[in-house]
Amino acid sequence: MNLIGIKDINAPEMDVFARTTERQLRTYYEPDEGIFLAESANVILRALEAGYEPLSMLVEKGRLEVEAGPVLDAVGKYCGREKLDTIPVYIAEREILINLTGHTLVRGLWMTLRRKPETCVEDFCKDKRRIAVLFDVVNPVNVGAIFRSAAALGMDGVLLTHASVDPLTRRTARVSMGTVFQIPWAQASLEDSEGLAMMKLLGSYGFKTVAMALTDDSTSVDNDEIRSNEKIAVLLGTEGTGLPKEVIAASDYRVMIPMYHGVDSLNVAAASAISFWELMK
Repeated sequence: MNLIGIKDINAPEMDVFARTTERQLRTYYEPDEGIFLAESANVILRALEAGYEPLSMLVEKGRLEVEAGPVLDAVGKYCGREKLDTIPVYIAEREILINLTGHTLVRGLWMTLRRKPETCVEDFCKDKRRIAVLFDVVNPVNVGAIFRSAAALGMDGVLLTHASVDPLTRRTARVSMGTVFQIPWAQASLEDSEGLAMMKLLGSYGFKTVAMALTDDSTSVDNDEIRSNEKIAVLLGTEGTGLPKEVIAASDYRVMIPMYHGVDSLNVAAASAISFWELMK
């Protein structure tokens, strides 16, 4: 292994871990496809299993043997011994790495990996029957939780509008417990995300659209007629304002989750889990 000790968080080698935004990682270091930063052993292992190429690694010294061991074994297994011997593995004491984020860390393991070529909407929609469509969902915690529910409850994939958060952001991948690497997803272009363009695309690929929205004509989510459709796209809106009105109006179905005690809505991540469970029955 190519082990390299780090004594100073300001070392140039730490730029990619400590002083580069996720947008810069995506566009600056590898202009064609970009790179991303993953943290925690479980998330990194799932990325490696999914075929993402590791580029560098940063490990808290006390975690090298136990937590980093399985990750390094996975690098050798999926990428070959040569890759294991060549990628830089930076090691630093915990006191140094605390300065990485300015607070005490709970995860002492990071890896940069190369992105894969993006999947277009057309290719994504092929051979799928049940998908989640996120309209401008920008909270990384919610997106990560939606991915985890989609993977666990049998959805075939997740499609995101251009304005939605990138699923490979560090926090989103961590909250998803690495399921962003286990379930297919695609992020639409700006052109395909504007107005009703996404709705027209989904219709052209044979999907019946199901908007999660509280309207006068909303039906309960446990609807046998909806379940009977060959292809369903579950539409989920951004935090606070929900789905755009024109998207709700253009949907084939509008559904709600029955609630009590005067509660009118759930967090989008919680609502997604319930809708996936009901519509996959």
